Amino acid sequence: MTNSIADIVEAKAILAIGTNTTEAHPVLSLQIKKAVRQHGAALIVADPRRIELVDFAAVHLRLEAGTDLALLNGLAHIILNENLHDSAFITERTENFEAWKAVIDEYTPDRVSAITGVPVDDLIRAARIYGGARPASIFYCLGITEHTVGHQNVLALANLALLTGNLGIRGGGLNPIRGQNNVQGACDMGGLPNYYPGYQPVTDPIVREKMTAFYGIEQPPATPGLTMGELLQAAGEHRIRAVYIMGENPMVSDPNTNHVRDCLEKLDLLIVQDIFLSETAALADVVFPAAAFAEKDGTFTNTERRVQRVRQAFDPPGEARADWQILCQLAKRMGASGWDYTSPSEIMEEIAQVNPSYGGIHYDRLEGDGLQWPCPSRDHSGTPILHVDKFPKGRGRFHPVHHQPAAELPDDEYPLMLTTGRILQHYHTGTMTRRVSGLNILAPEERAEINTLDAAELGIADGDWVRISSRRGVVTVRARVCERPRRGLVFMTFHFVEALSNVLTNNALDPIAKVPEYKVCAVKVERAYPPEDRTHA
Repeated sequence: MTNSIADIVEAKAILAIGTNTTEAHPVLSLQIKKAVRQHGAALIVADPRRIELVDFAAVHLRLEAGTDLALLNGLAHIILNENLHDSAFITERTENFEAWKAVIDEYTPDRVSAITGVPVDDLIRAARIYGGARPASIFYCLGITEHTVGHQNVLALANLALLTGNLGIRGGGLNPIRGQNNVQGACDMGGLPNYYPGYQPVTDPIVREKMTAFYGIEQPPATPGLTMGELLQAAGEHRIRAVYIMGENPMVSDPNTNHVRDCLEKLDLLIVQDIFLSETAALADVVFPAAAFAEKDGTFTNTERRVQRVRQAFDPPGEARADWQILCQLAKRMGASGWDYTSPSEIMEEIAQVNPSYGGIHYDRLEGDGLQWPCPSRDHSGTPILHVDKFPKGRGRFHPVHHQPAAELPDDEYPLMLTTGRILQHYHTGTMTRRVSGLNILAPEERAEINTLDAAELGIADGDWVRISSRRGVVTVRARVCERPRRGLVFMTFHFVEALSNVLTNNALDPIAKVPEYKVCAVKVERAYPPEDRTHA
């Protein structure tokens, strides 16, 4: 996030796209609701489903799933044509505007309406709200990134923020909402195949020399590593023989579950480190029992780049240990030196030396509300808002991007589109929440949302068992017939392994970000009888 959660209430307009905020990020959503109800902000929600946030919106852009890029280019077209853009900001702080504008000129309201299914009047209304307000903020999540054009979708959002000068100011910004509580921290620490800690490229010779000197060992090759999807494919082709998985459950969370299982079963060695015996851990050759968050000390870096302490409240059960302790013992048994940490605070001191954004972040400074990076030195108070005076590379660059259809579209055999997401009552793969009896009472089983008109054509009533199939698998599940999804769209979560949507989803990757296309794939729906085994994986 370029901005902070606290200044959401200062926005005059908010665009929420690809985010079911109230269910996936309920605490942050309270600030959006507060901005609307108490401070008069105008909210635009772009989503193919009528999510709860629509109840607070001035306009709902109910677009066809997978057409976000065309929508965003269309909003930019209207803002330009109605002279709502920030000419001074564009001149002083951006580059490549004319090349980008030549592309945007093609995205007329009529053309964008034909692609997205959003009425022209709604497009114009939304563009006037966002383009006519200062400050205005953008919030997005996995509904933008989990596409084969996810990278371009994010660029289109950045273009919109640059166009209106809504960067570097309170109440503005471009704000990706992180899908898990410490995923920001994992990325900050180099949990990416192409970066060292602090987003220092593995290809940069200066960075590599610094790391070699600090650790006293030659660094791995300068070629970026593999993403999760690429890693699984390499395992399936025997190019990778061993995989070590920590706190992740790809047998439930990754697309095309049959493919995931086939790839993992071809490994010579699978190690899983987790707090429960997950579906992935059940396949492992070795399982390391890890301590849960309340059973260890450390830090969390949240969605607004805020580093905060977490303190041990309970002793780990049995042989469970903190992740860092397991890793240190394993490294030493493999003959490594320099892994003699005695506490997480010592590790944080090392982080401050190798990650420039964390240079001033130390345990003695993390009492209270913590610090937001970049915080490069001990006398720095942290950075609530990014890009106030300049961008990291000087000027913000407009990137021309074109709408591209999803990798798989509905056809005669598979006439509907499936999209996936979360519900409030459960979290991610259900490894933790489905062990909570109260949550299982609130949401005991998967229900596939099907539009009322689609259900009528298929002879399906609310609560009926249905068979949903794609080119990758089949799932049998109960139907929830309702008006939430637009016509032609089916919605499922990935919380329930016994009716797992990821058996169906497409593992086609964004060629740049290498993120799978969870959010759109073609399916067919048929009435069915309740099966003994609901997942045909």
